[in-house]
Amino acid sequence: QVQLVESGGGLVQPGGSLRLSCAASGFTFSAYGMSWHRQAPGKERELVASISSNSGLSTTYRDSVRGRFTISRDNTKNTVYLEMNSLKLEDTAVYYCKALRGFPSTTYWGQGTQVTVSS
Repeated sequence: QVQLVESGGGLVQPGGSLRLSCAASGFTFSAYGMSWHRQAPGKERELVASISSNSGLSTTYRDSVRGRFTISRDNTKNTVYLEMNSLKLEDTAVYYCKALRGFPSTTYWGQGTQVTVSS
């Protein structure tokens, strides 16, 4: 059974930090590109960061988080991380992880974890 389980969300003050984790099971984790997405109330889900499969040498970030967020993966633990620093009010959202393989095309989503940035 495929599972992606996010954790690490919570309430943090502006300028604070959180580390999200996404633990994968039920598929060959290293063969999948992984990404973090977020969805704020009333807004569409958006891509936050992605990391390539296997060694994870390639990463991408949306402009608003570049320099503050870092995505990484540990294939020995089947886990992808999102280190979030200097958090802003506008980072408040439910954060989801996604696994993607291009061929055959396969996508898995986690259930999400809430991140709230508030003073």
